[in-house]
Amino acid sequence: MSHSVEHVLIVGAGLAGLRTAEELRRGGYTGELTLLGDENRAPYDRPPLSKQYVRGETDDTALRPAEFFTEQQIRLRLGVAATGVDTAARRVRLSDGSEAGYDALVIATGLRPRRIPGLPEVAGVHVLRSHSDAHALREHLGSARKAVIVGAGFIGCELAASFRSRGLAVTIVEPQPTPLFAALGEQVGALVARLHATEGVELRCGIGVESLATEGDSVRGVRLTDGSVIGADLVVIGIGSVPVTGWLDDSGIPLAAPAEGGGVLTDDTGRTSVPGVWAVGDVAAWPHASGRNKRVEHWTNAGEQAQLLAAALLGADPSTEVQVPYVWSDQYDMKIQVLGIPALADEVQIVEDKGRKFLAHYLRGGELVAVVGASMAGKVMKARAQLAATLRPSATVG
Repeated sequence: MSHSVEHVLIVGAGLAGLRTAEELRRGGYTGELTLLGDENRAPYDRPPLSKQYVRGETDDTALRPAEFFTEQQIRLRLGVAATGVDTAARRVRLSDGSEAGYDALVIATGLRPRRIPGLPEVAGVHVLRSHSDAHALREHLGSARKAVIVGAGFIGCELAASFRSRGLAVTIVEPQPTPLFAALGEQVGALVARLHATEGVELRCGIGVESLATEGDSVRGVRLTDGSVIGADLVVIGIGSVPVTGWLDDSGIPLAAPAEGGGVLTDDTGRTSVPGVWAVGDVAAWPHASGRNKRVEHWTNAGEQAQLLAAALLGADPSTEVQVPYVWSDQYDMKIQVLGIPALADEVQIVEDKGRKFLAHYLRGGELVAVVGASMAGKVMKARAQLAATLRPSATVG
């Protein structure tokens, strides 16, 4: 290694950043290790935010107790954001006016929620990404009666289930033909739609949002592109997220095009083409089985990438085991599990359909590339070895 690594600076104190710090220590790294986060909160878990936390069933979302960071000699710098980086001097500019030097920089800044352009900022309209977002939503739930969720991705569907459990009337508005259309396609999306309809959710698919109906500085409903208005005293905008890379402008660190999903371009160990700079987690566009670099916004992916990155940064041989992408979503009493890459498929077969339980196989050229199941964990996980054999990502940055 041409540049000795005495200080690793990880920008982003979410799951991917934390896992990278843990893997570096586990791999024997004894140098200085700083975890920088823009929130005034130690690393926490995001999946419970749309479920147990927003429903008021838990307050504890911390990923590690406070003493863990002391024991592992991980320096936490919270409440400060990176605003720029000088890769030649190996220094990161920070929002408090200071700078932080590094020998190795790991970019783990994650995502920020996408907004609908032109919508006014009024009370009762929420997004969900951060802990403070979830807290504001939980506080509002106590007085809300009718919710509109714009966007039927995983977060939108999970929130719909959480809101119904609290007795709210819920309408989901989704421009695509079904919920989870982008992630799972129309056939499985229709099964998810059926589930929500059974639970009393009104689904308005194939239509978009024109504007908000307001009264004073509060939301009173959502006006759709067909002119109809759905009354609501709580609105959640859940139309996806974009990678936090604005602070990398003019840094020379290569980014994927926005049309390709954006993110920091890396090789298959998280290394960028700029010496000493790496990227991991939701913000990182790693080589993908589709043959191009792509960001993967899944909880399990963050830990798997952190293992590979830490090994490469420390000069160890990275694992050659093929990691099969995995994501899950808890909705009502169902656990929807996705193993593999549904987007690669040219054919979907519904293998079993028992209403609240179903199993689908995703095929490409007759070969299995993904399995999706609802409350069928055994049958989903049984496909892991077969999927590992067919999903071998390209190892080039492009």
